[in-house]
Amino acid sequence: MTSKSLRIGTAPDSWGVWMPDHPGQVPWQRFLDEVVEAGYTWIELGPYGYLPTDPEQLREELDSRGLKLSGGTVFTGFHKTDDQFERAWKQAEAVAALTAELGGEHIVVIPDLWRSDATTEVLEPRTLDDEQWKRLTAGHDSLGRALFEEFGLHQQFHSHADSHVGTHSEVERFLELTDERFTNLCLDTGHFSYYGGDNLKLIADYPSRIGYLHLKQVDPIKIFDVLKSDVPFAEAVADGIMVEPDQGIPPLDPIIEAVSGLDEDIFAIVEQDMFGCSVDAPFPIAERTLATILGSTQAAVVDR
Repeated sequence: MTSKSLRIGTAPDSWGVWMPDHPGQVPWQRFLDEVVEAGYTWIELGPYGYLPTDPEQLREELDSRGLKLSGGTVFTGFHKTDDQFERAWKQAEAVAALTAELGGEHIVVIPDLWRSDATTEVLEPRTLDDEQWKRLTAGHDSLGRALFEEFGLHQQFHSHADSHVGTHSEVERFLELTDERFTNLCLDTGHFSYYGGDNLKLIADYPSRIGYLHLKQVDPIKIFDVLKSDVPFAEAVADGIMVEPDQGIPPLDPIIEAVSGLDEDIFAIVEQDMFGCSVDAPFPIAERTLATILGSTQAAVVDR
């Protein structure tokens, strides 16, 4: 693999998986089989416990299908109190150990939401005060340092709908207050567009901070109804706010081309929020999405 390339992959989220164990979700064996059939070779772990957590079992399952792991995911709430590192590290340690053992390179970190995606209950104010911003950013730098020093993994922060870091200005503030040695960005193109963020401007303004991509699109008509009516993110997902490329915004081709010109082999993971969908719905969408990306991008190198 040469430099300045993108490695295209997918994630359990694109198969409607949000939880480690849910009776309505696609069984993990079927997920892995369909990923291969759709044409991908890179995957994320998804919620810890969905895929096998025994390293040897997971290695055997991935190797037998020719699959490779890009990274894992953890959840944090550093803005809340000073004791949140222990909570974050407890889950990060398990996820990071499995990720590193399987050759993954990244941990995608999602902040706690101000509105529950399980109950839609409003849990706290939507914005942070200065002291909370300090706790948030210092906590992520501490986590990123620990992940790198203990496991050689890179923290990639994921801005998110219904979270405290979602708008363009909030993401910029987060980047300005964190140390790029330990904290960079999983630019989720759909979540960033959810609140009107300009993906291409962010890439141009902070090229060294783009460490990872989630390729996703938002319905350009529904999003205004969601925002005007203050629809909880989980309800918006159930109503199809995240759509199959190329049916939404932002256009993915310019983003893929811009990021492929950066100085790293960055992962671009297709991640269409589809929780609650039929188990038969994801595969044809995943297959078409990969064909759309590979058929339209002008990036010099794209590795599936």
